[in-house]
Amino acid sequence: MSFIFRVPSPPFRRLAVLPLLMLLVCCGSADAQTISAGLLNFSAAGDRFACSNRDSGTVSIVSWPELKLLREIPVGHKPEGVAWLGKSNRLACCVYGDDEVVILDTDSGSIEHRIQVFDEPYGVVSNSDGSRIYVTLEYPGQVVQLDPQQGQQLQQWSAGTMPRGICISADQQRILVTEYLTAMVRELSTADGSELRTWKGASTDNLARQIVIAPGQQRAYVTHIRSRVTAAHGSGSIFPYASVIRLDGAKQGTRLRVPLDTIRGTRVTANPWDCDVSPDGRSLAVAFAGTNDLYVLKIVGDDYVELDFEASVRCGSNPRAVRYSPDGSSFLVYNALDFNVVCYNRQTGQVTGEVTVTECPLDPQILLGKQLFYTALQPMTARAWISCSSCHPDGDADGRTWQQPEGLRNTQPLGGLAWTHPLHWSADRDEVQDFEHTIRGALMGGRGLLSGGLPAAMDEAITGRSAPLDALAAYTNSHAVPLSPHARGGLSAAAIRGQQLFNSAETGCANCHSGPFYSDSQPGPVEQLAMHNVGTGNDDDTELMSPAYDTPTLLGLYRSAPYLHHGKAATLHDVLTTMNPADRHGQTSHLRSDQIDDLVEFLKSLPWEDPVPAAETAGLKQVQTARH
Repeated sequence: MSFIFRVPSPPFRRLAVLPLLMLLVCCGSADAQTISAGLLNFSAAGDRFACSNRDSGTVSIVSWPELKLLREIPVGHKPEGVAWLGKSNRLACCVYGDDEVVILDTDSGSIEHRIQVFDEPYGVVSNSDGSRIYVTLEYPGQVVQLDPQQGQQLQQWSAGTMPRGICISADQQRILVTEYLTAMVRELSTADGSELRTWKGASTDNLARQIVIAPGQQRAYVTHIRSRVTAAHGSGSIFPYASVIRLDGAKQGTRLRVPLDTIRGTRVTANPWDCDVSPDGRSLAVAFAGTNDLYVLKIVGDDYVELDFEASVRCGSNPRAVRYSPDGSSFLVYNALDFNVVCYNRQTGQVTGEVTVTECPLDPQILLGKQLFYTALQPMTARAWISCSSCHPDGDADGRTWQQPEGLRNTQPLGGLAWTHPLHWSADRDEVQDFEHTIRGALMGGRGLLSGGLPAAMDEAITGRSAPLDALAAYTNSHAVPLSPHARGGLSAAAIRGQQLFNSAETGCANCHSGPFYSDSQPGPVEQLAMHNVGTGNDDDTELMSPAYDTPTLLGLYRSAPYLHHGKAATLHDVLTTMNPADRHGQTSHLRSDQIDDLVEFLKSLPWEDPVPAAETAGLKQVQTARH
């Protein structure tokens, strides 16, 4: 039996109609559900759920099954993972942008504790009695154990590079953690953080946000993408995957990567953001934030196929979270850019309810631009594999160096972009609107956002000729640079020594990396572009453009490795030493090792204050935008 299911679509694409096959329902209980991190989670009692609203800076508490918004609680800048504390109505939330974990009483809506952590808390889980919580810190790559009752940090453990996803085993003895940029899975002891096992991904695996353990504890599931950096076209560069992590059984310690763009024949999906296992352990639901799809996959568990397609629904805009209801009869989808949670009947696929969890805090232009930035559908792309956010999720970089037609190009974060035009290492875009060439080109193959002919990039301005294109530019230019955790109390003594070296004529670093954004790249006439040959152009045999490159901002360097246009500098030490042998990129070869260390400490401290007031005081130009 099949069902036809329609959901309203964003204004820039047509209504979608997809069949949903009948699903077998086997009811479970709240206790059967795995405890895993996520943007949406049910309480142990199953009478409410919480979801975080990144754009609003709030956490919403919603009753179940009534779908009534009980309260919306302001928590801070860019909240991410939420976790209920044991069987209580207390909640922990990772406030990613404020470097805090907030403990909430969801009955009263009050905040009990704000626990400061080093940087970028993303995923959080609680033990069964709520006495301990475990939090991933994307930077500097740690898991911290916190006491939510006392509001203090107890232990911190190394957890690889940029961990995000986290879940806890039923026996409370182990946590599983995903590396965001590699999809590696690490198993750590909850007693002392010691590493018990690892499951490596392929070298192309990327952007793994969440992980969930199935009932029975034999499998865990991770959604991620594959970034094939040698391909510069949309049909061969980025693919959606689910990895099956075998925790027990004949093949324990191994993993199987399941491609999700072909699991349903010719239907392509993009940017898997979250997944959840049904309480009966028979189905895996996967939300695709790029194509606004949700797939229900049958869990085969045969050490061979592992997952098979079962059904699908078309969701709202930018679905970032999915959770089965405690009894398994429904699944809920959080549509981040519709600002709602929609409930589907698991058996029929019909919408049984929805709730607005927060009012849209974005002005209409920024909202449209963000929808376009995250979609892998027309008019942005023809083949549905790739969106702008596939490489620049939430304005960050993907940690990859891509083989582009002009040579190797390391993905840059978007923070401060409005102040540091032109764009790209090659400075071949003087306005974000010029990315219409990319949208229409081989990489994305979309219809585009501009009617009529398209002038050459760096030629006549196209700003103001297309409202959707201007909206995309406004959102892209809106990203601010987070303050460095290495200078939360001001510059250290080592960083001050490094600052003096940086600004000295002895090194010449500030000749090009000048001003509040540490770049001489500024919006302005094409003939005033500042390009520099720093001796790296000949390091890449595939380079087709001249060896002079645009000066990137140095703000946020502490978390944006690898470095240089070709990505061959793994660390900041490499930038100053092995990748600068002829002193073309600043005079550094004569410096002692301790001076190099001081320079690195200074670079890691950027920015220690908001650069915008200083830029405005200096009269620097920026592209008109709203800060995000």
